[in-house]
Amino acid sequence: MKVIGLKCRICGKEFPAEALYTCDNCFGPLEVVYDWEWIKENVSKEKIEKGPKTLWRYKDFLPVDAEPVDLGAGYTRFIKAENLGEVLGLKNLYLIDDSTNPTYSFKDRVVSVAVTKAKEFGMKALGCASTGNLAGSLAAHAAKAKMPAYIFVPAGIEKNKIIQALVHGAKVIEVEGTYDDANRLATEVAEEHPDWGFVNINLRPYYAEGSKTLAYETAERLGWELPDQVVVPMASGALLCAIHRGFKDLVRVGLVDEKDVIFNGCQPEGFPIVRAVKEGKPVTPIREIKTIVHSLAIGNPADGIFAKEIIEKSGGYAEDPSDLEVIEAVKLLAKTEGIFTELAGGVTVAGLKRLVEDGRIDKSDVVVIYLTGNGLKTSEALVDYLETTVRIKPRLEEFEEVVA
Repeated sequence: MKVIGLKCRICGKEFPAEALYTCDNCFGPLEVVYDWEWIKENVSKEKIEKGPKTLWRYKDFLPVDAEPVDLGAGYTRFIKAENLGEVLGLKNLYLIDDSTNPTYSFKDRVVSVAVTKAKEFGMKALGCASTGNLAGSLAAHAAKAKMPAYIFVPAGIEKNKIIQALVHGAKVIEVEGTYDDANRLATEVAEEHPDWGFVNINLRPYYAEGSKTLAYETAERLGWELPDQVVVPMASGALLCAIHRGFKDLVRVGLVDEKDVIFNGCQPEGFPIVRAVKEGKPVTPIREIKTIVHSLAIGNPADGIFAKEIIEKSGGYAEDPSDLEVIEAVKLLAKTEGIFTELAGGVTVAGLKRLVEDGRIDKSDVVVIYLTGNGLKTSEALVDYLETTVRIKPRLEEFEEVVA
């Protein structure tokens, strides 16, 4: 078996590979422990390259043995962004575009792994707390797995995200308050129903492993080399940590040469991880949420301390663009690369722009940024910032006036 068990990321206490997520010694988060000798003997570049063009081409690195619940997520578009790079002054800028996943966000990677693990554990239902993208993804994967799903969201998130969850048959519960309030309630429900798989709660150690596939894809698409720098959007900070872990995995088994990748993280303005990096202080929660970027609006980031440590140790930095900068960045990406990303992608592009302007990224660096969702999910937030349509009568001369 490639999975040995779980281990606390704070105190190191070990646990069996069960539906656990916090340490009973120090309340720290748990992570999966692998048999790396088994993986090293079983994995190879050739095997991966012959595998399915989904995240499951990397199954040897993932904490499941069962037949995957697979909607086709992963191995998404990898683009050399020459037009955006020209605007920003970067020669080697690449994008991984997860807006093309089955439910149009990177959450399909983590949910595919977590739901597969839930079936492996024989669980009877699925659940999550979500700011939107996870809701849609879990609902779709639950439908595929023939399992009921209960999804807790903060009241007032984008209608498109709720509709996506509802159309797949999930039960969506809007909780009055923030994401953190919804997450607390979902945690209570998970404790009350231990045979239910809450993907980002009692299945969190396994769920988080799905994001590592973004790191594997980065290296594979760069010809089995690591980039110089990455720019990653942050909500809880888990995605940045997973990509860091994924690069380390590839080095550990000899698929890539060791290299010090610089990690940069981006959040909406005023959020905890970026504030902690900029001020050189510990990550402390915020209660008041003020941003249109709902998908990143987590005031108490579970992986914040780990994300901050990775950023600082790698020599990277963190940026928190304003909502207006985010909207302009969404428009910039669309106008240069023909990609309509959601607001979280706008945070990443706006953060990248700041990093370049501040001289933190050299123009010759190989830089990879991660676009985590589709712009149609957050189109409501952009309407007031776009040019209006032009109405004319069906006459050529009126059109010529518009052009003039």
